Amino acid sequence: MTAATDFIHRFVPGRDPDAPVLLLLHGTGGDENDLIELGRRLMPGSALISPRGKILENGMLRFFRRLAEGVFDLPDLKRRTDELAGFISASRSQYGWEKNKLIAVGYSNGANIAASLALSYPEVLSQAVLFRAMVPFRPDVPAKLDKLKLFLSAGRHDQIVPVENTLELKQIFETSGAQVFLHWHPGGHPLGPDDIEAASKWLHG
Repeated sequence: MTAATDFIHRFVPGRDPDAPVLLLLHGTGGDENDLIELGRRLMPGSALISPRGKILENGMLRFFRRLAEGVFDLPDLKRRTDELAGFISASRSQYGWEKNKLIAVGYSNGANIAASLALSYPEVLSQAVLFRAMVPFRPDVPAKLDKLKLFLSAGRHDQIVPVENTLELKQIFETSGAQVFLHWHPGGHPLGPDDIEAASKWLHG
């Protein structure tokens, strides 16, 4: 993994030293503070690590570039995914959670790079909670994700992520051996209370 320690980020120590660590990945226009409260609600005893995306698009922070709505800059996505993997490795050493499991929690753009991370670095995540994720890229060869448990939450009327894209993402992960649970939110792209309740139930189930 490429060493990458230059992410602006927040680290919130957990109360339980043996609990999984949550990697929080914000959506477009967010920052390292956006998902802290969500992380606390999902797993109150866990440590939280929340990096800030490095890409600026029309004044809004993102984790990787895109060419248009729903059209990703794939070379940049790969580079930024490698950087994120390096950041995780450096953070494990810096904050002393080498033995803890890591769970990614991402929303929108953050969920997309979390999906890319899972497909590119199968050994990094034990679980992932992806709110409003899209297919980041289509692997030439299925990854080996038989140890990964994945929660997908999608909006039935999402104006950004088509239903077909969500189903394709689910299939990509299942073909790679991951256990996937799909929750359908009745609305659009913004999160609803049902998303958080379903994710919390899944994490603690």
